[in-house]
Amino acid sequence: MDREAVLAAFDEQLRNSVRPSLGGGWFERAGHVIRCVSPSPRGWNGVDWSDLDETTADAAIAEQVAYFASRGRSFEWKFYAHDKPDDLPDRLRAAGLEPEVAEALMVADTASVPADLPAPEGIELRTVTDETGLEHALVVHDEVFGGDHRPMVADLRERLRSDPNALAMVVATAGEQPVSASRIEFHSGTDFASLWGGGTLPGWRRRGIYRAMVAHRARLAAERGFTYLRTDAMPASRPILEKLGFTRLSTTIPFTSPA
Repeated sequence: MDREAVLAAFDEQLRNSVRPSLGGGWFERAGHVIRCVSPSPRGWNGVDWSDLDETTADAAIAEQVAYFASRGRSFEWKFYAHDKPDDLPDRLRAAGLEPEVAEALMVADTASVPADLPAPEGIELRTVTDETGLEHALVVHDEVFGGDHRPMVADLRERLRSDPNALAMVVATAGEQPVSASRIEFHSGTDFASLWGGGTLPGWRRRGIYRAMVAHRARLAAERGFTYLRTDAMPASRPILEKLGFTRLSTTIPFTSPA
């Protein structure tokens, strides 16, 4: 993989673009940044791309802080390690935004990810679109990540209704019990599909369910002709993804404004 070329394609096709977002929001260009504005305070509101330097960064940050504050929204500035200027994280902190856990931006050639990894014995993986499948995903996300994920599942339900080709939900079950859930988003008009939300109940980890989930979603992406898979990986997922052919291209850190 030509890492610089793929990273440039990622920036140009996914970050430096205006498009619909999950939950009915929209990415829009605002000066030197592209931000997402969700119709719901619980949706994703934030800045996903910027083209800044030492002379423009502080004003652009202040403008976005004021913009979202005027709408009563907290927001996230999704910083990538290759973003400019080099001291952008310090400038975000100075503006009152707080860094969260760093994640690895990882990308794989879809064709290089093993597509024949079976689910562990007793586990069934299904691509779901019905209400039962979405409820199973809700149960998993609430237990794994904590909090109330009903707004997120409502967004997924509406997205599947309005644009069923935009994403797919995958749920792993042991008998009738949901034990893992994830999704893949297909970015029309780009080379990329994105893997999100992979979570497995604690008692079912280290059995190969996550690997099978990645392979299952890779098959879905390959069937639709997407060249690359991308994901933002936490430390526990990174070694598994590397064994499946993913390469770390950058680091991403969400900087969040106060609620």
